[in-house]
Amino acid sequence: MAIAVRTHPLSPNFFVMSTEADNEQLATLNLSPGISVYGEKLIAYEGREYRIWDPFRSKLAASVLNGIKSFPIASGMRVLYLGSATGTTASHVSDIVGEGGCVYCVDFAPRSMRDFLSNVFQHRSNVFPILADARFPESYAFLVAGVDGIYCDVAQPEQAKLLSENARGFLPDGGWAMLAIKARSIDVARDPSAIFEEELGVLRESGFVVIDSIRLDPYDKAHAMVLSQYEV
Repeated sequence: MAIAVRTHPLSPNFFVMSTEADNEQLATLNLSPGISVYGEKLIAYEGREYRIWDPFRSKLAASVLNGIKSFPIASGMRVLYLGSATGTTASHVSDIVGEGGCVYCVDFAPRSMRDFLSNVFQHRSNVFPILADARFPESYAFLVAGVDGIYCDVAQPEQAKLLSENARGFLPDGGWAMLAIKARSIDVARDPSAIFEEELGVLRESGFVVIDSIRLDPYDKAHAMVLSQYEV
């Protein structure tokens, strides 16, 4: 099977992979070779193993395919991940930051955390699970060392406010944040575009400079991804 791999234009830390059987797909270099986290395809090429990064399962991948302007997550970074769930996207973030980085993974659902522990944590040394409610960052502040950025993907009504409260506790001046806005988790009856604008307003009032905001259709309907920078 013929395989071609090239780095993605947005980052040297993830890749575009194509085979004879498939069109081009995003992929990350597998930090735990032989381990598939959520059933994603593993492909060996020139002595390294890649994990296909599914945009229908990961809003972060969807934002890349939909043309987000820049990608802030890089090798060696310390990332606070709010809403890590069972670890689908968090595992790809783990691949991207590598052994020199770390991902603090916060989720309040015990069942999701059990799956995270078995599918991700036991195979990776750079992830740190935290069973906690992201609305109350003071409850886990003692567990989190200084971070470079925050990735937020929570199904809560006040998503931008939640991110802002965590930013006050953890983000340095100039730190980055990505927020996956889930309009239906805020109000199922309202126009998603209006909800997106309101959430952007909350971010700006909280000291964020919005760099980019894009819709995630067709991968996730009524969702948007916001890339921003925190200015204290």
